[in-house]
Amino acid sequence: MNLSNSFAQTNSKDRIPLGEILLTLEARYNINFTYLDQTIEGKIILQPDKDLTLSEVLDFLKSETNLDFILLDNTSVVISKRTNPFSDFITQKLEAVIITNFLTKGISKKSDGKINIKTEDFGILPGLIEPDVLQSIQALPGILSVDERVSNINVRGGTHDQNLILWDGIKMYQSGHFFGLVSAFNPYLTKDVNISKNGTSVKFGDGVSSVIDMQQSNSLDQDFKAGAGFNLIHADAFAKIPLNKQAEIQVSARRSVTDFIFTPTYDQYLQRVFQDSDFSNEQQGNSEVISNNERFYFYDIATKFLYDITDQDQFRFNFLTINNNLTYDQQTNDASQNSLRNTLEQTNFATGVEYLKYWNSKLTTTAQVYYTSYDLKATNFDIVNSQRLNQDNNVNDISIKINATNHIDDNLKLHGGYQFSEVIISNSEDANNPNIVSFVKEVVRTHSIYGEAEFTSANKNTYARIGLRTNYIEKFSDFFTEPRLSLSYKLNNDFRLEFLAELKSQTTSQIIDLQNDFLGIEKRRWILSNNEDIPIIKSAQAAFGIHYNKNKLLISVEAFIKNVDGITTRSQGFQNQFQFTNATGKYQVKGVDFLINKQFDSFSTWLSYSFSKNNYVFDDLNNGNPFPNNIDIRHAATFASTYSINDLKLALGINWHSGKPQTLPLLEQSDTNMQIEYASPNSNRLGDYFRTDLSATYQLKFTNKLDASIGASIWNLFDRKNVINTYYIENTNDELISVENVSLGITPNISFRVRF
Repeated sequence: MNLSNSFAQTNSKDRIPLGEILLTLEARYNINFTYLDQTIEGKIILQPDKDLTLSEVLDFLKSETNLDFILLDNTSVVISKRTNPFSDFITQKLEAVIITNFLTKGISKKSDGKINIKTEDFGILPGLIEPDVLQSIQALPGILSVDERVSNINVRGGTHDQNLILWDGIKMYQSGHFFGLVSAFNPYLTKDVNISKNGTSVKFGDGVSSVIDMQQSNSLDQDFKAGAGFNLIHADAFAKIPLNKQAEIQVSARRSVTDFIFTPTYDQYLQRVFQDSDFSNEQQGNSEVISNNERFYFYDIATKFLYDITDQDQFRFNFLTINNNLTYDQQTNDASQNSLRNTLEQTNFATGVEYLKYWNSKLTTTAQVYYTSYDLKATNFDIVNSQRLNQDNNVNDISIKINATNHIDDNLKLHGGYQFSEVIISNSEDANNPNIVSFVKEVVRTHSIYGEAEFTSANKNTYARIGLRTNYIEKFSDFFTEPRLSLSYKLNNDFRLEFLAELKSQTTSQIIDLQNDFLGIEKRRWILSNNEDIPIIKSAQAAFGIHYNKNKLLISVEAFIKNVDGITTRSQGFQNQFQFTNATGKYQVKGVDFLINKQFDSFSTWLSYSFSKNNYVFDDLNNGNPFPNNIDIRHAATFASTYSINDLKLALGINWHSGKPQTLPLLEQSDTNMQIEYASPNSNRLGDYFRTDLSATYQLKFTNKLDASIGASIWNLFDRKNVINTYYIENTNDELISVENVSLGITPNISFRVRF
């Protein structure tokens, strides 16, 4: 073929971003492009002709972009800058992608077992019209939220506090807005999200269930970029502003509109969050108290300053603040009495600096210092009993991380580093009538050293990463040694085997003292291990998987086992005979995650199914016999499809899972017992959960620099009433009544965004 003629044919076409072209070429030639975001940013080129061979397309791209396109094997192409003195180093440090367009565009599976989400390339998922980070990951097998909150994500049977959530390397203690219904992290400057369920790198401590690592854009743009948008819950804006060739500032801000505009979406969220709280008075069964003048809002602001001192030295500064604020008045039916104002405020402040040094084409080092603070405080008035209660849960976390990476050769690289962290957590309560003041403060300092080797065979068929992390906890003079392993072997062009294993530990956890703490809305509080009644949590888990990937058909099966020891009853949220018991124990999860995903040029459909058995063992409870975990979801399945045609994207999904365990009260209650008498713990189950979601987005392109999008979604399309929790209380007449927590009903949402 005459390339010059083919290229000439493209001159009549509009120039489009290189990223969009790469997605088209990946589907056309069944290949995968691997690159750093900053490598292709700002590249707008002509569309190559469809009749070109792969080799001819790569030559065309080289000439148009002034980039190198290196064909490593028949399915992988690495893109690097020619002018970068460390392009060889950058090429070597890239992780291989073994599965692209995992479920939808922008999601891929890496050779070390983690899942990567690129929010810029993100396609569409059912029920979502924006790339909400913590909602999106629930589309992955083995990850769900039993109560629909992003502040309560359960990864393979673990509780939310067992997830390590990082924002640009900074640990976050708050993950949700609207007390858990909206992700607290703005997705439009979050470029990459990496999710590790097992086989985690030794660079990460904590997180005995998973690591959710969010990374903002780390590259300098020579062009100004900005965007803004709104939906029926919030409005947001972001900007990437170049200061000069060496410096840039990134800013994003988001604020709810719920205190200005009443929408059907807000109405559903309001019912969901406050249905079982002091605001609704349902917990107390109290009809004498009226709640009114409710005002709720949230906001987040993030800033990142990037400065490339030289080609070999980079400096980064981060700042983030997250806030949820609720106020409402309460008064009795007696209008002559004054109303009293209840307040709840939840904040997470984080800031950090990072310095990266390229010493040569083989060695690079990074150093990071960060500070993060979390504060949850409430003022709650009990009008009937003339009582006022102030509560405060405060976390301060200071950490230093130093890491070095050395590329021994094209196949082997070594990582090593040191981390110091000091975590200070305080809990205080101040009540009148009677006067009670309580203040507890704990401090834990941890020193960690780690090292790991990462190997990729010359033919790219074998990947192995083995590492060791040792944590020393000053307060207890204890060492915890944690080996980690990730192996991947390609049997042939179609099959790949995977084995992951790890040991982990963590000293922070969340507990519930009383179900009506913090107005009964955000009732969990952070605490530190004391190595006595609150042990250090330790986990051991392993997984083996086999993946078949051919002709855009993916079949994946992964079996896993996880043991977590050192949990407390207070961290599990019991609402039965163990609600006021303080005991320590463990749980074990065994299960299988299955996924089948078929993709066509503009259509993708998948079915995922997870089976797991999750049991507690508390030596002091239930005669030491195992019983089902509070979040033991035996069966969970999702069937979903996405369709793209030109600028229109559609998605439809059906979510089903078996009901969570519950404990029923005995039919006959003793008149002499002041407490409710229950049957065997978690021996019954709620009804099945079933939800259908729909979403659509449409792109509007005005110029090369200006485009917009509109979106619409419906969550729980058929308005099914899903009972996600049931518990029992006695009312003022000593009658036993059940309280049901119901999931979101039919929840519409619309959005509009503009980018320039």
